[in-house]
Amino acid sequence: MNFSLLIINIFVMEIEKVLTILQEAKNTWQDETLNVLEKNPFLLLVGGILSHRTKDVTTREALQRLGTIAQDPKLLLAIPEEKLAAIIYPVGFYRRKAAILHQVARILTEEYHGQVPDTMEDLLRLPGVGRKTANLVLSIAFRKPAICVDTHVHRIVNRWGYVKTRTPEETEIALREKLPVSHWITFNHLLVVFGQNVCLPRKPKCFACPVEIYCPKIGVDHQQRS
Repeated sequence: MNFSLLIINIFVMEIEKVLTILQEAKNTWQDETLNVLEKNPFLLLVGGILSHRTKDVTTREALQRLGTIAQDPKLLLAIPEEKLAAIIYPVGFYRRKAAILHQVARILTEEYHGQVPDTMEDLLRLPGVGRKTANLVLSIAFRKPAICVDTHVHRIVNRWGYVKTRTPEETEIALREKLPVSHWITFNHLLVVFGQNVCLPRKPKCFACPVEIYCPKIGVDHQQRS
């Protein structure tokens, strides 16, 4: 067995230890996730929709602005679409997302009595909602066992060699088969904070990584490390 494969196998065997180490280090990192911002199911849903093609900090700031005046679907519907677009700017596709948020708020008001549904099937019926956002709402707002896989999670677990997948959707399937259920709810938050601060998309801070000894750094060459 070559050295890289040995490291990957060690990492897979030590996943519990790795996650424990990251959990202990998390408190020293800046947290720009939506998870700590809001447990309100509606605002988590809105945040998930806003996050598509948008940086974490931009999504968080837009949701903070919106959350001060629209904590539920009826309040959001009361905001004219043009004003809503201005509030969430500069998230990606902000005008389109303002229209989507109005559609979602209307559906929730008319079909779900103003409540966010707590099943994957119903969440995926909502405009602008994919599995990432649905899993975020299910796991954080409703504490149901679900794995939210965004670009951070997809990148990191492939960089670790814990899975070998091409898309976030494939990563979710692989993690559901492999990751202990006890970690499903907390996995996204932990890895997103890790990905925001240390395991960056480009120039990851391998020198500051508390689990560097376990990581084969798949897809990262020496020149890409800061």
